[in-house]
Amino acid sequence: MSTAFAALIAGSLKLERFTFIDIGCSGGIDPAWRIFGDRLRAVAFDASVDECERLSREETHPDIKYVAGFVGLPLDHPARLQAKGRKPITQNPFFRFGAGRMLQIHQERLKTASLEEKLLHNVWHMTHLADPAAPVVVPAVLAEMGWSDVDFLKIDIDGPDFEVLTSFDGKFDALNLLAARLEVNLHGGNEDTGHIFYNTDQFMRSRGFELLGLDVRTYSMAALPSPFAITMPAQSVTGRPYQAEAFYARDPAGVDWIEFAAAMSPEKMAKLAAIFSVWNQPDSAAEILGRFRENLQGVFDVDVGLELLAGQAQTAATTAMSYKEYIAEFEAGAARFYPAPHVPWTPPTPRSRINAAIKAFGDPGSVSG
Repeated sequence: MSTAFAALIAGSLKLERFTFIDIGCSGGIDPAWRIFGDRLRAVAFDASVDECERLSREETHPDIKYVAGFVGLPLDHPARLQAKGRKPITQNPFFRFGAGRMLQIHQERLKTASLEEKLLHNVWHMTHLADPAAPVVVPAVLAEMGWSDVDFLKIDIDGPDFEVLTSFDGKFDALNLLAARLEVNLHGGNEDTGHIFYNTDQFMRSRGFELLGLDVRTYSMAALPSPFAITMPAQSVTGRPYQAEAFYARDPAGVDWIEFAAAMSPEKMAKLAAIFSVWNQPDSAAEILGRFRENLQGVFDVDVGLELLAGQAQTAATTAMSYKEYIAEFEAGAARFYPAPHVPWTPPTPRSRINAAIKAFGDPGSVSG
């Protein structure tokens, strides 16, 4: 992950701060956002009292706060009443997976394990938890804190994520939200209140956000487990799609969002470009710089920004080209923008196999054809 461009934006902010809401903050906030330094402010929520206390003890940034609580809707909210008695996640195959089996194997031992090990195995429910009967409503907390402008929202709580998202209904425009990273489930039933990808996707699209990325996690069955893809029993190298990280953002360069773009401050626009870059989408960031150069030039040097983004796009190159050179090569149809020509595989003939065998044994001769 490159943060060079985000660092440029962070050092250029004069009027605004980068405001981040993290719901499900076990393990701490994503370090990428700390690049904003003293221009960062964040509030993070988690159901584990133990973890919030640990994070608060270790936090050194004065404007990052942790709140322990089960996040959701007010108890009398119509959407909560509608979902009463329904599980947020249904038809869940987790305990058929290798990850689920590993959790079963270690279940008893984890009950007395350290907080660190419990969180490593994602058994946060075995830690000291907040009161589930006293839900924390994040938009209400933001109002109490006097926060009227938010740049980025992350939700990942392994449960009623869609209910939490629903608590922001009608709030995104007022908060000037730029982007959201949401954990989504690629399994489940067809409940309109369930934590299922299509509910999340419909909700976000209907409120002016575009899907910019979908990082799918696969989980293998315990009947024949694949190696885990990370250092905890969770997603595996192969398997069926189970969950994903969905990346949603405003799209001011799109033809349907001209009025929205016109209302954005230059620093707000710059922060959105920084989010795209952190998401490893320097192309989307560069589009914003090119489209809104005149507005952004007063915030930072746009040409410097384009060079940083061009470098990010060429991480595999030994020597990176300038932005102008890179675009010129693309428009000229350079080979680097295409895969190597496909050479059809030709099955070996019996004679070629004999020659290969003779060569393997070091015979200088060969069988003539």
